[in-house]
Amino acid sequence: MSEVYGSDAFSPQQIAERVRNIGIVKARLPLLSMAMLGLLAGAFIGLGALYYTLVVSDPQLSFATGRVLAAVCFSLGLLLVVVAGAELFTGNNLLAMAWAGGQVSTLELLRNWMVVCVANFIGAALLAVLVYLSGHAGANGGAVGRAYLAIAAAKSTMPLGELFFRGVLCNVLVCMAVWMALAGRSVTDKFFAIVLPVSAFVAAGFEHSVANMFFFRWRCC
Repeated sequence: MSEVYGSDAFSPQQIAERVRNIGIVKARLPLLSMAMLGLLAGAFIGLGALYYTLVVSDPQLSFATGRVLAAVCFSLGLLLVVVAGAELFTGNNLLAMAWAGGQVSTLELLRNWMVVCVANFIGAALLAVLVYLSGHAGANGGAVGRAYLAIAAAKSTMPLGELFFRGVLCNVLVCMAVWMALAGRSVTDKFFAIVLPVSAFVAAGFEHSVANMFFFRWRCC
């Protein structure tokens, strides 16, 4: 019991072992469970994106203040995924460790990534529709709705090369956030492990694929 409830963090070696073991479990989830948990993760990241947009819609904040504060708020998404439990494509890239160790087959790896990615999209899109129908976009005199459209427009016109490398940099920090969260034994530990890496990639303007699913759905609403 002391290994689970001790006050000290897991060592890097223990984290690596946990990542591999969790990867095996995730790769072999029943299809329905995997899909439903993927839907939840898409919605969770969408909630983080919603929180982010609410902050950046305020024109009175300076560039740095607005970006950093909004980035910290965006961390809500991954915190919900890790603490509440859900299947997020970007974090599930860590399944590659179990695959590299021969504990997960290529088919199992690709099955998880494909199912979770599609489910994330559906969850993020459904949340965007619900938020739109709630009238949330009219907040702050419509500034929130205009912020959604501006964010989606900026992302859709970005050069493909920039999008790719911003996505890579984002995923590095997301995976590091998940990795460090596995070092913690409490929700407080996980909170502090997640917030800094996630807020760093958001403030820097890197691209999170699932958050973009939420933003792009707004262009269709």
